[in-house]
Amino acid sequence: MNSRERVLKLFKGEPIDRVPCFSGMGNVTEEGINKLGYKFAGIHLDAKMMADTAATTYKLFGFECGVVPVDLCVEAEAMGCVINVYPNAEGILYPTIKEKLIHKEDEMDISLPSDMANKGRVPLLREAIKLIKADIGNEVAIGSYVLGPFTLAGQIMELNDLLKLSFKKADKVAKLLDVMADAIIIVAKEYEKAGADFITVREMGATSDVLSPRVFKNLILPPLQKIIKEIKAYSVLHICGKTNDIVTFMAEACPTAISVEQKNDVAETRKKLGKDTLIFGNYDPYNVLVSGDENLVRTTMRKCIDDGVSAIWPGCDIWPTVPPQNMIAMMDETKNYGGKR
Repeated sequence: MNSRERVLKLFKGEPIDRVPCFSGMGNVTEEGINKLGYKFAGIHLDAKMMADTAATTYKLFGFECGVVPVDLCVEAEAMGCVINVYPNAEGILYPTIKEKLIHKEDEMDISLPSDMANKGRVPLLREAIKLIKADIGNEVAIGSYVLGPFTLAGQIMELNDLLKLSFKKADKVAKLLDVMADAIIIVAKEYEKAGADFITVREMGATSDVLSPRVFKNLILPPLQKIIKEIKAYSVLHICGKTNDIVTFMAEACPTAISVEQKNDVAETRKKLGKDTLIFGNYDPYNVLVSGDENLVRTTMRKCIDDGVSAIWPGCDIWPTVPPQNMIAMMDETKNYGGKR
């Protein structure tokens, strides 16, 4: 079976020949950017450049997916935040939010802009998904991602204020998160229409490193359930940090799969969730894949498989400066060891 068949069968719960190695988060590389003669700053504003660049990670290394966007500002921009894409920057510099929507507590009662599906770069992302689908969609699964409601809320207002209000005025935050969920659903549906096979909901800001399991269950889980219920493509719920105490709640959001990072004890998570739950993870994409040597990459991939992951999958975006030899080692080890579990 090819990579597309392998990943889609995995999502369907059907037998596959080996553990796949892919991602639902950013994975463009400098190697790919340079091969195309592009600049990193340019790909955020051009659908073809974005799709071309995202496709190179599969074309150069066999990484088993194609994923756009590349940055995390699409939803906030569509809602009205001013962003800076640093169009003339050299090197790797991701877009950032220049001006937030909410500056104080009494501005939290917001509504979504009309026709949000056509605001900001959402139309550009639709085009990028169509282009990468046409390019490599017969060979690999095409993915996209949206932010989780708490993470998006932490972009349109100061995260520290949001965290404080989560404890002091949870009802007010819950109301805001419900609006965020509606925004995310709009964007996710546009990605689905464009042809995304799977969508990752990235709720990085709601890590149990800063929120208790009780707060997660009462405040974060309901809007996540609302979002995932509306996603018709295969869905992956990703949360950063030490998630062992909340993986059962992550599963209650009912995604097709959950994604955990390197702080998660996958062997323990597997025991909690059982053999049939799809668990994606959980190598460190920087300290292993970028900074480590080939031997560390290989031993880490084997540990992920031995711990019981359903797919080898990074803990976050793969940083673009990843050495080509480490990408090759990761894919080689996956192919050689991934079918022996």
